[in-house]
Amino acid sequence: MSATILVVEDDAVFRELLTTILDKAGYTVATASDGGEGLRRIQRERFDLVLCDLKMPVRNGLELFHTTCGDPAAPLFIFITAYGRVAEAVAAIKAGAFDFLSKPLKDPASLLEIVGRALERVDLERLSVSFQETEQAGLPPEALIFAGQAMETVRKLVQDVAPAPATVLLHGESGTGKELIARMIHLASPRRSGPFIPLNCAAIPENLLESELFGHERGAFTGAAQARRGKFELAQGGTIFLDEIGEMPRLLQAKLLRVLQERTFERLGGSLQIKVDVRVIAASNRDLAQEVAGKRFREDLFYRLNVFPISLPPLRERLDAIPQLVRHFCARFSAAAGARRPIGITSEALSLLQKHSWPGNVRELQNIMERGVILARGAITASELPAELREHSTHLEARGGLLKHREKETIVKALRQFKGKRRQTAEALGISLRTLQYRLKELDLLVKDESIHP
Repeated sequence: MSATILVVEDDAVFRELLTTILDKAGYTVATASDGGEGLRRIQRERFDLVLCDLKMPVRNGLELFHTTCGDPAAPLFIFITAYGRVAEAVAAIKAGAFDFLSKPLKDPASLLEIVGRALERVDLERLSVSFQETEQAGLPPEALIFAGQAMETVRKLVQDVAPAPATVLLHGESGTGKELIARMIHLASPRRSGPFIPLNCAAIPENLLESELFGHERGAFTGAAQARRGKFELAQGGTIFLDEIGEMPRLLQAKLLRVLQERTFERLGGSLQIKVDVRVIAASNRDLAQEVAGKRFREDLFYRLNVFPISLPPLRERLDAIPQLVRHFCARFSAAAGARRPIGITSEALSLLQKHSWPGNVRELQNIMERGVILARGAITASELPAELREHSTHLEARGGLLKHREKETIVKALRQFKGKRRQTAEALGISLRTLQYRLKELDLLVKDESIHP
């Protein structure tokens, strides 16, 4: 876990010990020798966690904690105390500190365990705040974005990668919400106060894409009457989201690779090296590994982008989310239409939606619900849904009935062949005896003892 920790301790030997342990564990560590210096550093710099001695000269640990805890971006505190001052540390925990450590330190593991727990809480609180900000940013609530059991893995991956600086590659079919997830990662990251700049590589003509990405100087091409900043410059200090990255021409892929490697670029028609500090999140509905195999996408760029891959499941794999999504879209489009209360949906219509294969994913569902709200005179019924949904459902039911009939014929034939002996019948059909007994009951076959009477 990447985190910045401030150690405030007046005992130089103990301060060095804590710093060494945390540094070896991969944390970025800063130090202060007393509470006064600690306060100045907290006011100037950003820390995820403060390890602070309770008793220090100039300003003690409790004073430092109470001075900083009113700041919305205040770091979490862990106090360090001698055995005789535990009561003060407990009082600090009641006031909002995370925990305390006793000194002398028992072992490095005890320090890393408590620090790990504290940073988990920091990440969860940061993610919680960022999820609240999604609605302020005009995005759906996080419960909706991650609706359905299949999205739990995605939620965890977003939580893990958001605080880190790693490049993220999102993969998923069109309409699965790749840009939403990219925005969630941005809002949950330390860069959330910076810009989020999206660019759909498939929507820009090839001859204009380089200028969109890197900008151009005046006179760089016909019509370039003045210099213009590109998306990378506009994203400085924030996040750039490159959607449909698989559509990028190979020549531009090479230039993008250089930006990812060196964090510098030149505007089109310019020679000035521009340094850039941005996080890159890319997305594709293509399998980029296959694109690499087909020589349509650069292998070196793929590995640069594929640092932290996240795969978004299609809607057909999260059908349990449909009722929640439907309620949201009904409420949203009802309000937009000026309805006094949200328009509902009948159980028959909802059942049809849950049987659909959703090639257009959530975007398709959204469009269908908007149409349904417009057409509905009360609750949305099956008749307000597109005809192809109703026809597809009827086809599936008919197909299901035919398959059941054929399955029944096969089982009856096998039972007759083995004179009703179910164990032998099951072995011949390649199923377990328990499965055969379940199918006999499901198919309403009359079975008595070891004989069958069709």
